[in-house]
Amino acid sequence: MAQPTDVVAVAEGLTSDAFHQILDLAIEGRGKLPGAKIAAKNLLVKHRNPDVAVDKVVTEHIALAGGQGFATNWGGFLVSLVTIPANIAAASFVQARMVAAIAHLRGYELKDPRVRSAILMVMLGPSAGSALVARGQLPSTPLAIATAPVFDAKLDGQISKALFDRTMNQLGGKRLGVFIGKRIPFVGGGVGAVVDGLATHAIAKHALDSFPSRRPRLSSWTKD
Repeated sequence: MAQPTDVVAVAEGLTSDAFHQILDLAIEGRGKLPGAKIAAKNLLVKHRNPDVAVDKVVTEHIALAGGQGFATNWGGFLVSLVTIPANIAAASFVQARMVAAIAHLRGYELKDPRVRSAILMVMLGPSAGSALVARGQLPSTPLAIATAPVFDAKLDGQISKALFDRTMNQLGGKRLGVFIGKRIPFVGGGVGAVVDGLATHAIAKHALDSFPSRRPRLSSWTKD
């Protein structure tokens, strides 16, 4: 049986760089696991409508967040890459892949480090991100960061640290009791309480608000 001290011990080796690893995997994919760009393009080719493709991205990832297919098929592979509690890794991966796919479908270059910083900021959620901006800890919105004149490595580090801190608060706060109480093995029983449909839906809405479309013509999409 998992104990609170066990979860905290697993988290001791976690650093903010883990989220960059998860984001890289979410964008690039590996082996039979398609990255966000390929998954988004496949949906666009299938539906021939960018708005429908975006809707499908959101629907599929909300289903992944609450379902067992993700844990069964990708879980062990994902957890082997980063030192991070399994359910947190699952939540971050699903949300990173979803936000990256939305950004791509809206016309943002996923190889651009500015866009990657913006994706990580979106993953903070609308409330946490807005609070950090209000306190002056982050300078502006995800859109402003994605379209800034130059990439700011220091800012990228601040965003990663904020995501790290938010994750640690989730592990150490009131949600830890829910996390442990469910006692759902990651590979055998699906994604735990941290990854749920409501949280992923909120991140999806934030992503849609943060990345307005920059690609109005369908002809330009299928060339990427």
